Amino acid sequence: MTDAIDGVRDHYRATGLTERLQRALAAALGPQDQPILPQQLGALDQFHTRGLAATAELAELTGMTADMSVLDVGSGLGGPARFLAATYGCQVTGIDLSEPFVDAARYLTRRTGQSEQVSFQAGSALELPFDNGRFDVVLLQHVAMNIADRARLYREARRVLKPHGRFATFDIVESGGEPHYPVPWARTPATSFLLTAEATRALIEQAGFRVQAWRDDTEAAKVWFKQLRESGPPPLLNLGVVMGPDFAQLAANLGRNLMEGRLGVLTAVFEAASDN
Repeated sequence: MTDAIDGVRDHYRATGLTERLQRALAAALGPQDQPILPQQLGALDQFHTRGLAATAELAELTGMTADMSVLDVGSGLGGPARFLAATYGCQVTGIDLSEPFVDAARYLTRRTGQSEQVSFQAGSALELPFDNGRFDVVLLQHVAMNIADRARLYREARRVLKPHGRFATFDIVESGGEPHYPVPWARTPATSFLLTAEATRALIEQAGFRVQAWRDDTEAAKVWFKQLRESGPPPLLNLGVVMGPDFAQLAANLGRNLMEGRLGVLTAVFEAASDN
């Protein structure tokens, strides 16, 4: 278990990340003292298939409102957290295993002026440092593929949710064969822990959830990848700034795996069963 977690942490170590972001933002958007809108960062800070559109759809499925407290597990650079706060007016907490990502998320959030509404801390999805029943919504986007102990992951999500709270997941699932590596979440199979959609649902329900929405978004993801290929060179602010010059290959392999039916994309929302 420890070796796997260390391997995942190494994959997202991103040395000098905040400094790279500072340079990229200066080149694309201007001086450091210039305010930034969350939507200006969409190509950079939405580290999952279909980008901002997927986050927006998932949030809508949860019925999110301004009075809710939201936890984004595996929050990365904080793009979804900032989008949710700006769109719904809710308080959002992000947690991520990678300290460089947490530092970068805090920096970007200061630049968008959202630090009072959005916060981040380093920690494990398997040991969430929060009290029982604290959140109305727990969000999980392209995170579960890096976690071997799925049962514990989903139990932790249930533990920190209020009764009838919503657990929203958007993840890559196993569909029909061994993936081509490297991919955005793992350069080798050693840190990739894929399950089928059916196995994922079974484990989430065992953790104390009832399904509210269940959708296969594989075809939508294929269309998105096709549009990316046809749109030409990426913008200055792109995920290569975060993950390095080989990110284009990682993303291309994910697209290939989807096109070949090796992987799929699952969107689902669950309600936490009452404790009574």
